[in-house]
Amino acid sequence: MAKEKYLRLGELLIREGLISQSQLEKAISVQRQEGGRLGEALLKLGFIKEDQLVSTLGKQLGIPYFSLGTGMLKPAADQDLDQLIPHDFAFKNLVLPLSRTMSSLTVAMLDPLDLILIDNLKKITGCDINPVVATKSDITKSIEQFYGKASMLKKAVEASYDVNALDFTEQAREISDEELSIDKLIARAEEAPVVKLVDLIIRQAIDERASDIHIEPFKDRLSLRYRIDGKLYEIPPPAKHLHMSIISRVKILSKLDIAEKRLPQDGAFLVRLEDRVVDLRVSIIPTIHGEKVVLRILDRSSVVLDMNVLGFEQKQLELVRHAISMPYGLVFMTGPTGSGKTTSLYAMLSEIKDPSKNIITIEDPVEYKLDGVNQVQVKPDIGLTFASALRSFLRQDPDIMLVGEVRDLETAQICIRSALTGHLVLSTLHTNDAASAVSRLMDIGIEPYMLAPSLLVIIAQRLLRKLCPDCKEAYEPTAEQLKSVKLKTDLIYKPRGCAKCNQLGYKGRMSIGEVMVMNEQLRDLINQRASFQKLKDVARTSGMQTLYESAIKKVESGLTSLEEALSVTLGAE
Repeated sequence: MAKEKYLRLGELLIREGLISQSQLEKAISVQRQEGGRLGEALLKLGFIKEDQLVSTLGKQLGIPYFSLGTGMLKPAADQDLDQLIPHDFAFKNLVLPLSRTMSSLTVAMLDPLDLILIDNLKKITGCDINPVVATKSDITKSIEQFYGKASMLKKAVEASYDVNALDFTEQAREISDEELSIDKLIARAEEAPVVKLVDLIIRQAIDERASDIHIEPFKDRLSLRYRIDGKLYEIPPPAKHLHMSIISRVKILSKLDIAEKRLPQDGAFLVRLEDRVVDLRVSIIPTIHGEKVVLRILDRSSVVLDMNVLGFEQKQLELVRHAISMPYGLVFMTGPTGSGKTTSLYAMLSEIKDPSKNIITIEDPVEYKLDGVNQVQVKPDIGLTFASALRSFLRQDPDIMLVGEVRDLETAQICIRSALTGHLVLSTLHTNDAASAVSRLMDIGIEPYMLAPSLLVIIAQRLLRKLCPDCKEAYEPTAEQLKSVKLKTDLIYKPRGCAKCNQLGYKGRMSIGEVMVMNEQLRDLINQRASFQKLKDVARTSGMQTLYESAIKKVESGLTSLEEALSVTLGAE
C-alpha cells in the first residue's frame, strides 16, 4: 500500500481497472491542450465517475476518502463546528468541518493538496488541519445540510427585527415612504444585511423547488410565501420596516424604476447557482399598504422536456404523438394558468423538431429556450402582437408554428387558416376541459365550417402533486369512498411528511389529461354548433378518458392521494 502512494494517478487508475491506457493517453492530450489537471480531463471526457476519481486520489495520497452515502460526511454534534468555519468560507472553498480532537480539526476537502487553503484554515480555526478527501457534489450537499439555508434565512429574518443588527437608526425608521429620496432608497437596498436577506429568500425558494415567491405588505406586517407544487406556504417574514428596502433591492436587480410606486412594473433578472442559471420574472403592483412583489422562478435545469415523463397515460401519449406527426392541422392545449400547458407544448416541439423542419414560436414570455427553434417574444408596446407576428411568420416558410395563447379573434383566425393551408399549429386556450375549447373558439367568432376541418386534437391538462415516495402511507379506503369514487383497488396512499419532502408529504407534480381526438362524428357536431356537453359525451363514447378518470388512475397507482385528485378535478367528471 505504501508503494501505491507514489504511483502516478493515471497509473493507479489503470491498475484499478477504471480506465484503459488509450483513455489515459487521450486525457493527457486534452490536459496539454486545455490545461488543468488530469482528473478534470478524465471527468470531462466521461471516462470515469467523480467518486471513482476522488477515491483513487485518496489512495494515491494516502488520505482517507469520505462519502455522503456512508454517513461519514456528517459533522459531529455539539462541537460548534459551524462557529469554527463560517458558512460563507466553507461554501466558497468547499470545505466541511467534521470533528475536533484537542487541537486537531478533521476537514473534508476537494483538494487536500491546496496548502494555501489549509494554511488559511489553520489561521481561522487555530487548529492543526487533518484533511480527508470527498467529491465536490458530496461536500456541497453536506454543507447545505449542516449549515442549513433554512436556518440561515431564519437567522437573517430574526436579525431583521433587530434594528441595531441591521444598522438602521431611529431617525431613518421614522422617515415616511414619501420622504425617502432615491439616493436613500438605493443606499438602503444596497446595505449588506438587505442584500443578504433577499439573496437568502431567493436561494431557499429555489432549493425548496418553489415556482413563485410572494412578498406582500399589510398594515402591521409583511407576508412571505412560497408556492411549492402549486400550493402557497407561509414562511417566517422579515420585519415590516424592511419592506421598502427589499422592494428597492428587487427593483435594482430587475432594472426597474425605483421611484415609480404608483404603477405596476414587470422585469426580470438571472441568478447563477453553482453550475446552473435560474431565470426570475418580477411583477410589482401597488396596494393600499405598499408595493407587492411576486417573483416567478424558472429553473430550466429542473424541467425535463420529455413527453414520456409528463405523466400522461400511454394510450393518451400515442394519440398525441399521432396528431403532432401530421403535416398540418391545429393542436390545442387547454387548462387554467399554471397547469403546465406550455411545458407540454415544449415537450412536443422537442420530440418533433428536426433540421428538415422550420419551427417558429411566438410567446409571451419565452419561458424556455429551445435549440433549433426560432422563438419570438411578444412586445405589444411596439406593435409586435400575436396576430402581427403570425402574419409575418407565414412569409418565413414555416412547417410548424407554436402560438403561446389564442386571446382574440384575429389570432384564432390566422391559426386556423395556417392549419388549413399546410402548417402544423400548436397553441393554448384557457378552458376547463377539451370540449369547452370548441365553444370558446366559436364564441369569439370562429365559424364552424373553418374550425371543424382544421382541428386535429384538443388536450385538457391539470397538474397533480405526487406523493413523496419515501413517506407515503398506505390505507384502506372506506366503503363510502369505494362506492362514490369507484376505486378499483383496496389499497390507496396518503401523505405523511418527512425530511426529504420538507414535511409536506408531496414532492413534485405530474400531468393528467383528457385527449379529444377529432373524428367525423365530432366534426359533424361542430358544424351543427352542438353544445360542449354533447361533444364531451360523444368523445367519451369514442374512448376519451376524462381528467377525473385520469386522476383516479393516479390514485389507484399510488402516485397521488385521493384528496389531491378530487381537489384538482372537482366538477370535471
